[in-house]
Amino acid sequence: MERKILWIAIIVALAGFLFGFDTVVISGADKKLQELWNSSNTFHGVVVMGMALWGTVIGALFGAIPTNKLGRKKTLIWIGILYSISALGSALANDPISFAVFRFIGGLGVGASTIAAPAYISEIAPAKNRGKLVGMYQFNIVFGILIAYLSNYLLSGIGDQDWRFMIGAEAIPAILYTVLVFYVPKSPRWLVVQGKFDEAEKVIQSLILDLSLDELKKDVTNTVSAGSSETIFIKKYRLPLILAFLIAFFNQWSGINAFLYYAPRIFELAGLGESTALLSSIGIGVTNLLFTLIGIYLIDRLGRKQLMYFGSVGYIVSLSLVSAAFFFNWTGMAVPIFLFVFIASHAIGQGAVIWVFISEIFPNHLRGSGQAFGSSTHWVLAALIPSFVPFLFGEIGPGVVFGFFAFMMILQLLWVFFMMPETKGISLEELGKSLSREEV
Repeated sequence: MERKILWIAIIVALAGFLFGFDTVVISGADKKLQELWNSSNTFHGVVVMGMALWGTVIGALFGAIPTNKLGRKKTLIWIGILYSISALGSALANDPISFAVFRFIGGLGVGASTIAAPAYISEIAPAKNRGKLVGMYQFNIVFGILIAYLSNYLLSGIGDQDWRFMIGAEAIPAILYTVLVFYVPKSPRWLVVQGKFDEAEKVIQSLILDLSLDELKKDVTNTVSAGSSETIFIKKYRLPLILAFLIAFFNQWSGINAFLYYAPRIFELAGLGESTALLSSIGIGVTNLLFTLIGIYLIDRLGRKQLMYFGSVGYIVSLSLVSAAFFFNWTGMAVPIFLFVFIASHAIGQGAVIWVFISEIFPNHLRGSGQAFGSSTHWVLAALIPSFVPFLFGEIGPGVVFGFFAFMMILQLLWVFFMMPETKGISLEELGKSLSREEV
């Protein structure tokens, strides 16, 4: 693997670090903000905690527009700017509405990053290492989650305004990422789609990519001339559309974002003290990171489908045990241990696979739109489910909630067995042809 490509992938994947950090840093301020602004469970869940996720939905819905028109690189730069504004604005907010607005801005960056970053990395990566390189985006997500949990733990208790430091800490990596991404080249596949062949050739030569400009031009000519007004919603692309929808759908019905957002609260419901709950959250972050590394190591060896088998079985077992623990009032470390198994199952399965898989299954000229569709499905559910967690925990209890998540993972296992294709080691152009058929 070329060292230069690796470093470029690492820089672009830092958008994932900010995604992970931004998503869970709010967990440390969760109960403090509800007490500070005396919010009801519904207002707190939907507005204070949930507004960032609704920003993510908008970013995912419309992120394909700048990704396709401005290009992957320029979109990544704007993502860094959005993260920086959000971190500083949220930390300085003095009321729940302005706080929610700045969190919404950060959410726009998260949503757009799930389109632009995996699309960019997949387009510069050799087929044999594409899983690892795109998987670095997921690694950075979980690394950001771990650092956010650690930061929250270290900053907790430094004063009445400790939540401001927790939220504002994100500005440091956000500004650093924004500066670094200026130095990455534009995607050669995007340049070819735009007809900028000379510029694409320069990028291919400078990175020593295993790509043929003539083959890329031929692929673009065949796909675009066949229908320059093509969209992902025509019959020809029904299969990749369904695949993108279902992997994103099941990702969120595992309860992963609900858990990451409310990990300290869930641990406290299980009988742990506040400090122990925050410390357990760090353990979750470490487990997530380690098993993501294992998933990235295996994704180009065993393949995407095999990892989804591992993850699905682990989900079913762990979520069933968490549900039982709440129903039967098992105390002590039972719930944290079961949740550690849950997060490990997610990291080696859905966590390692989702962004790689969605970035692979659409043809070059529709990759941004396909990525946006999969990301939008993911983030609509990621906004809805965590927003109602405080209400659902209070009304029907965590045992029922986690039991339902376990049932949904049984359905995921059936989908993987009967429908999910294997994509490892196949070029993007070959995948585009094999999954996009008129007869589908």
